[in-house]
Amino acid sequence: MVNRILFCATVDYHIKAFHLPYMKWFKEQGWEVDVVASGNINLPFTDNKYNIPIKRSPFRSANISAYKQLKEIITKNNYSIIHCHTPLGGLLARIAARKARKNGTKVIYTAHGFHFCKGISMINWFIYYPIERYLSRFTDCLITINQEDYNLARKHRFHAKDIEYISGVGVDIEQFKPVDIREKNQLKVAAGYDANDILLFNAGEFNKNKNQKFLLFAMVYLLKEVPNVKLLLAGEGVLLEQCKLLANQLGIRDKVSFLGFRKDISEIIPMCDIAVAASFREGLPVNVMESMACGLPVVAVKNRGHRELVHNELNGWMIEEWNAAKFANQIKTLFNDDLRNQFGENGRNIIKNKYSINQILIEKSRMYRKYMSKREGVEWIAP
Repeated sequence: MVNRILFCATVDYHIKAFHLPYMKWFKEQGWEVDVVASGNINLPFTDNKYNIPIKRSPFRSANISAYKQLKEIITKNNYSIIHCHTPLGGLLARIAARKARKNGTKVIYTAHGFHFCKGISMINWFIYYPIERYLSRFTDCLITINQEDYNLARKHRFHAKDIEYISGVGVDIEQFKPVDIREKNQLKVAAGYDANDILLFNAGEFNKNKNQKFLLFAMVYLLKEVPNVKLLLAGEGVLLEQCKLLANQLGIRDKVSFLGFRKDISEIIPMCDIAVAASFREGLPVNVMESMACGLPVVAVKNRGHRELVHNELNGWMIEEWNAAKFANQIKTLFNDDLRNQFGENGRNIIKNKYSINQILIEKSRMYRKYMSKREGVEWIAP
């Protein structure tokens, strides 16, 4: 009997960005690997790719069709393990796999940051908390990627048979790595900046949660004293044009680079000097981890994900309140080269020791082995 695992997410880009190393590991164990997601990306380490119309909004009628297709795929392929990700991917997969679980399929769900947490509106709690708690009934293993979510799931007695804490999805520390000052300056000049410019970096979808507008207001305070500071914002989204308009209104448009969607983030971050983040909610932000891997110190507003990564006076600063002036002042402390370099080195070491792909593979493979051996006759090969 061939052992099969199904990876499920709302969009296939999520699979490409975060899960290829673990799909590769399964192939090395002799398993077949299938993927269900919306999109037409040609994924490696994949035996069968199913493009079904999963939508982010639970109220889209296309999700009914997606559910029916997903249930048919699960029934036909007799998977040993289903590992689902993203809110809608996780919802549809767990409902569609109910019958398969009775026949021995094990369902794993990774919560990439619950939509309910400390500091989030009660509306989020009323909507998302009962959904996640109910769906945990159809979950053999619930994986959380930050300590707050792990504690919450255990405290509220979510029904999953196992609740695990795994430190994120992993960062490729060979792809994301620092450069020396000479190469950094060369990269700045090649990209159209001055070698003496201080470059702040942030990547993320332009939406209300990522809160890039706060960073623009902080820039106003910085530019009063430091004219050679510039802000690089990578990403697209519904609020992109609003942010461009705000930058114009604030008189800082020439100091802000809107980079759009980029596939070369690992080449952009090393030329920058400081990572900045102002999200209202994060699970465990990959953009911050990638910046730390590249040796950038971080200034971030406090939230659950930032708390896991940013430690005051070690690898950056975490601001307790939404005050753009105070945020700017903490950034200015890192204009000191020695402090910036020390914080950056500390951040790189944090990623290497806890959040690199190799470290996460050790954690995940240990978890996977428990479920790979649940069915009679299933064997696994140690990595």
